[in-house]
Amino acid sequence: MAWGFARRLVLTSIAMAALPFHAHSETLAELYEKAKAEKEVVFYSGGPAAPHENRAKLFMQQFPGIDVKVTGGFSNVLNAEIEKQMAEKRLAVDMAFFQTVQDFVTWKQQGKLALFKPDGFDQIYPNFKDPDGAYMSLSANALTYAYNTATVKSEDAPKSALDFLKPLFAGKVITCYPADDDATLYLFHVIVQKYGWDWMTKFTANKPNYVQGHLPVARSVATGENIATFDASSSVWEFRRQGKLEVVWSPEDETPVFTLTGGIFKDAPHPNAAKLYLTWFLAKEQQSRVGSFSSRQDVAPPEGFKPLTSYKIANNYREFMVDEKLIESLRKRMEGFTGPVVNKGGVR
Repeated sequence: MAWGFARRLVLTSIAMAALPFHAHSETLAELYEKAKAEKEVVFYSGGPAAPHENRAKLFMQQFPGIDVKVTGGFSNVLNAEIEKQMAEKRLAVDMAFFQTVQDFVTWKQQGKLALFKPDGFDQIYPNFKDPDGAYMSLSANALTYAYNTATVKSEDAPKSALDFLKPLFAGKVITCYPADDDATLYLFHVIVQKYGWDWMTKFTANKPNYVQGHLPVARSVATGENIATFDASSSVWEFRRQGKLEVVWSPEDETPVFTLTGGIFKDAPHPNAAKLYLTWFLAKEQQSRVGSFSSRQDVAPPEGFKPLTSYKIANNYREFMVDEKLIESLRKRMEGFTGPVVNKGGVR
């Protein structure tokens, strides 16, 4: 919960203050000198590639001579490609930025990640990073409610998961497939924990729609094809600025928080370039325009929002995702309600 999370941050900060001083991380200039010889950095990223491509252009302007190659897509597809490369001993990627935090937990256990603490590592929220530096969150995202402003009056805007059971929203609510998307699975888990599986039965009876990916969810609500969702990631924010939809932080339910986690592989072909990019990405300047909430506690929230910890949030995503038996059980049960993936979405 938000207050418990905030209390953990305070206690952790006190504990860290008592630790002995350690030498500072390598500066960007020092890393750049080492990275020049490698000429490029390659990474895979879950979600839309466009934000990372735009960020890569800025990086290449600041660090000429180092080409950034990024592949975007679904985390639960790209991770399989990395596993294949590892198995065939032909790793072609330096690092990964994925929603599937459980991959990084496993890769660390297998000794496949480099231990690296970039400058600013101490400012990352404690439960958003591995204490040894094997992986860390690059951004945090919240799954809020959102509704189409042209078809739903503000007084009818949903305030709890129970509101999505109303006739007003019959056949007009959209989410990702919970069995297919980890963050959405966490979202449904949080709701069912509070309201029971009877809620899921009633929700299904209200004929919701499902699609792959949070960007198609955002587009559907913005166009009015569907009029509401409780599965709105930062993909909806641009449509919010355009006035096509509005975001609601539930005053009744916990809003699930999930992260984009990153790590450098131990056998990365361009390790210094990867360290340079990760350090640059985690710097305050880049984190202030990351497109969602920063994983750093010293970076202000996006315009129009309060600090993440001031909302009523569910913030145990990593702990949830590493519970393999629970995840397997939930996926199977959720697919029983939604059926297999039919509406295939995308990340562009």
